[in-house]
Amino acid sequence: MKIVDIRCARIGRSPIIRVLTDEGIDGFAEIEFSKPRAVAGSVDLYRSLLIGQDPTEVERCMIRIRRYGASKPWGAVVSAIEIALWDIAGRALGVPIHRLLGGKVRDRIRVYNGGIRTTLGNHTPEDYAASMQFMVDSPEGFSIFKEGVGLHGFMAPNTPDFLYGELREGPLHPNRGSLTPHGIGHIVDCVAAMKDVIGPHRRLALDMGPGFTVPDAITLLRALEPFDIAWAEDLLTGDFVPWNDVAGYREVTTATTVPTHTGEQLYLRQNFRELIEQRAVRIIGPDPGDVGGLAEFKWIAEYADLHGVQVAPHGVSSGLLGLAALIQLSATLPDNLIAFEYPVSADAWWYDILDGFDDTIVVDGHVRVGDRPGLGVDFDREAATAHLEPGAEDFFDWNIKEH
Repeated sequence: MKIVDIRCARIGRSPIIRVLTDEGIDGFAEIEFSKPRAVAGSVDLYRSLLIGQDPTEVERCMIRIRRYGASKPWGAVVSAIEIALWDIAGRALGVPIHRLLGGKVRDRIRVYNGGIRTTLGNHTPEDYAASMQFMVDSPEGFSIFKEGVGLHGFMAPNTPDFLYGELREGPLHPNRGSLTPHGIGHIVDCVAAMKDVIGPHRRLALDMGPGFTVPDAITLLRALEPFDIAWAEDLLTGDFVPWNDVAGYREVTTATTVPTHTGEQLYLRQNFRELIEQRAVRIIGPDPGDVGGLAEFKWIAEYADLHGVQVAPHGVSSGLLGLAALIQLSATLPDNLIAFEYPVSADAWWYDILDGFDDTIVVDGHVRVGDRPGLGVDFDREAATAHLEPGAEDFFDWNIKEH
């Protein structure tokens, strides 16, 4: 079997990779919605390196392209290609990907709310309590809920006297620096309001940064210790920050009982080595769509398990192929797995163009692991074609293009 083409197109808002072979078996994967459209342009480079290769020799293919990726968002296409190659390998052998990664060790996987959330309004404690009530009332029955506070999201620009420095406008967490006593107190008040809603038998995880100073992080986490926080995510570095502060995280981690968490921005095992070996955080959260793919993630999770570090996979895809990949991967991870972030489609029609999921995907806070080949899902190609971006109408056809 040989790769004859690699294509990329948006289905709705979701960039999708398709790897075609000369035997008529193809594989799909999703490039995360948060990645700039320009990233998809790198497909031309990877195509030139992979045409003619055997897609079932996944590692041999990845050796050819892995070094051309980088930390979020630049490893997204490399990661998507790796997932699509596993999809092909599984389909060619008639087995799910989890069989190729060593076999599943669980039939159900715990998930947390991820894409199921509501608008926070003015970011008052009452708004955060209402957000938790929305999640508690959701039919999925989650036992872990995550919400953004501090410098993650829009608490800072919506809270007067939050930082000593000047606030910056814009998306993707532009603010960093020292919090005022009012800012720290406001976070504590919002956390207390959320815990009052979810009660003692459910856990609250906090997406918090990046951008905290080490002293503020320690002060805040010590104040949050009475609230049984599942983890404090990306305090110092994190989402779209292309470096990692191992020493800073270790200083924070050893100063508090609140579990620290980071890793969604990191690409490849090399960038997790110090974080894990020094136990700089209690939990890592790689994203299979950023870290280099499924096999790369599994290696990192196993290495973390050797060092007593837990894993809570990140996942924010806007279609459903990202969810399918998370299920295949998480079925095989060691016992250090806590739960993965449950992505929800940005467009409701995704549930009509992809076959393979249960009618009710999340039951009692868990998803079921299936046994269909590859990723375990299949496009209704006629239905999906109606949602392709203009100019990509030939994405699903079998005519091989000259590049």
